[in-house]
Amino acid sequence: MEFIHLLLLIMVANGAPILMQFLLRKFLNAPIDFGHVLGNGQRLFGHSKTWRGLVSALVLTSVAACLLGYSIVIGFWIGLLAMLGDLLSSFIKRRMGLVSGEMALFLDQVPESLMPALVLKQQFGLDLLAVLVLTVCFLVLELMLSRVLFKLGIRDRPY
Repeated sequence: MEFIHLLLLIMVANGAPILMQFLLRKFLNAPIDFGHVLGNGQRLFGHSKTWRGLVSALVLTSVAACLLGYSIVIGFWIGLLAMLGDLLSSFIKRRMGLVSGEMALFLDQVPESLMPALVLKQQFGLDLLAVLVLTVCFLVLELMLSRVLFKLGIRDRPY
C-alpha cells in the first residue's frame, strides 16, 4: 500500500501547480527564476516554473499525506523533492535549447518521480526495483492524465 500512497502523493505534487494555474490564472504567477537569463540567453528555468506552483505542490502534498495517515513533514518532502526534480528537468531543457512548455519525454517525468522515490524509499518500504517500477508507473499515468486534463480544458497542451 505504501507504493500506491507514494505514487499518489507524487501525482498530487505534480498536479498541484497545474490545478492552481487553471484556478488562479495569472494570480501569484511570479517565476521562481525571477526572469533571470544566463549567458547563453536562456532563462534559468522558464516562465512556467512559478512560486505559486511550488507553494501549491508543498501545501497540497502535505495535506494529502495527512489524509493518507502520513506526517505533514513527509508530504512536504515529497512535494519539495518532486518540484526539485521538475526544476532540474526544466534547467536541463533550457540548456538543451528547448523552450518552456516543450515536451521532452522521460526528462519531463523521471526526475520529479525518481527524486522523492529514491530519497524516501526506506520510509515507504521500497527497494530499488520498486523505485524503478514507481517511476515507470508515474511516467505512464502522467502521460495519460495529461491528455485527460487537456481534453477537460485544464491543461493547455496534451502532455
